Order: sequence, then structure tokens, then C-alpha cells
Amino acid sequence: MPDPVDPTPSPAPTPPAEPIGKPTSTGLPSNVAAALACIPLLGGLVFYIWEKHDQFVRFYAMQSIIFGGIWFLFSIVTNILWHIFWSLPVIGHFFAGLWIFATDLIYLGFLVITVIAMVKAFSGVRWDIPWVGPLARKQMGETV
Repeated sequence: MPDPVDPTPSPAPTPPAEPIGKPTSTGLPSNVAAALACIPLLGGLVFYIWEKHDQFVRFYAMQSIIFGGIWFLFSIVTNILWHIFWSLPVIGHFFAGLWIFATDLIYLGFLVITVIAMVKAFSGVRWDIPWVGPLARKQMGETV
């Protein structure tokens, strides 16, 4: 006896999964290159010079350059102020200790912002660091 014909059509084959990010001129997927570009200052400089075409990577690199520069300048200023506080007689050590505590909290905030930017970049989401992102867009020639 012949087999009955199944009236329901078979599902179409699913296309192969595409990688999360398209390859860049660095040879890395776009999201990986952007996440690495988030390493403050150094990562930004390397990927801004190395990547010529992918605007996603270049944006994160420019944002990292600006953010890393702010972090570097903050470090210099806080170090100078700590030395000034430390040299004050009698109350200098107390204020220097408070200053260290306050700056450590700010450094922790810088680190948290860096990690958030890396996660967003790896996810393929363009995220502006507050105040820094619009500066990076302006430097890239994008409308804010």
C-alpha cells in the first residue's frame, strides 16, 4: 500500500548563523575590536590608527582616547593635590587620607564606566559615555 502524502510542507532550511560583528580591517569582528578599543587611551589609540573603515570601532576608539585622556589628567591633578595636602603641617595627613579615599571612589567609577562601555561594545550597541560620547561623535564628524 502506498505511503500517504503529508499535506504539511516541510520547514525551509535555516540559513547559517552570521557572526555577531562583521570583520574589520584589523581582522577582528567589529564588536571584539570595539570592545578592545575601550581600553582607556592605549586601546583607543591603537584601534583608531589601525582601523580605517569601521565607524563603530572608530567611535569607540575616539571615545576611549578622550576618556583615557580625562582619566590621565585627573590622575596628574589628584597626585599634585595629594602632595600639597600631605605637606601641610598638623592636619595635612588627615586631608591627604580623605583625598586618597575620595579619589579611589572616582577611580572605581572610571573603571565601572570602562567595563560598561566594553560590554556595550561587545554587544554591538553604540553607547555614549556621558559628556565624552558627544565629544567623540563631534570629533568623528557625526551629528550629535
